[in-house]
Amino acid sequence: MRLSHLDTLGGYIVGVPKSGSTWLANALSQHPDLQLSNPKEPNFFPTHKGTFGRNMDNPVWDEYKQFFIDDNRIKIDASIHTFACPLAPKRIYEKFPNMKFILCIREPISRAFSHWRMIIETEEDKRHNANWSDFSSAWQDERLRDDSLYGKSMKRWLKYFDINNFIIIDSSLMKNKQKEALQKIEHFLGLDPHNYDLEMIKNANKASDRRPLTPVGNILKKIFSSTPNFLKGPIVKRLQNRGINIYSAPIISSKGKPHEITNSHYLVCHEEIMDDLVLFESITGFSTKKWIDIIDNHTK
Repeated sequence: MRLSHLDTLGGYIVGVPKSGSTWLANALSQHPDLQLSNPKEPNFFPTHKGTFGRNMDNPVWDEYKQFFIDDNRIKIDASIHTFACPLAPKRIYEKFPNMKFILCIREPISRAFSHWRMIIETEEDKRHNANWSDFSSAWQDERLRDDSLYGKSMKRWLKYFDINNFIIIDSSLMKNKQKEALQKIEHFLGLDPHNYDLEMIKNANKASDRRPLTPVGNILKKIFSSTPNFLKGPIVKRLQNRGINIYSAPIISSKGKPHEITNSHYLVCHEEIMDDLVLFESITGFSTKKWIDIIDNHTK
């Protein structure tokens, strides 16, 4: 079946959570030849609908077009929970066998810690009948763990796609050498260079912005979630570009407890992570030495 204007779907920010994807999506949305999905994470292909949500139903392909405007720009899906989903590689390959994937990753234990901290600070675990209050217990939950097992996931993707269909971006490059990161992605996607306004780009997913919602905040979130994308999309984009988080207002959210990563967090999962990093480097050629050294220093 032909997907009409979705024939121009030419890129996919495939993963992973807490690795700079929000910043990257905001940056790429400035390029005149690109169109980002609305919402940023439609989660159409993966069974993973965010950290906790799971839906094994087959996608209804005709519904995918609602996330994009019908024009000739290259379309980018930024559903970052896709990478760890076992069914996503086959689903995407069947419709888009030449897809180009942007994989944003970071040192995997700090990634897991940041992901865990986000969940407990917003109390999302409680809303999904889970208890992630302790990091070591949360690590046993595959909904946290699998997003940091890059080798395990990539092995599934390479059954369908060539490694050349991927560009792997260390989040530290986006933090320290933003122009270089964007130039690499432009080259990968075959785009003309663009002069990005980096001062305008804000990461709307900073730890300092995350606070547990009050009863008023929960009501507001439900109302906003039910608002059609075509109405709330332009508002959300303007607020994100200005770095405004309406949920940080005291009447909407309260301060969470601070959490900092320590050696004990590394000791919880370093053995499994180290084995997976060896696998990831062996099948991608992406050097993980820097991350292995960091983990070694925290676990000696």
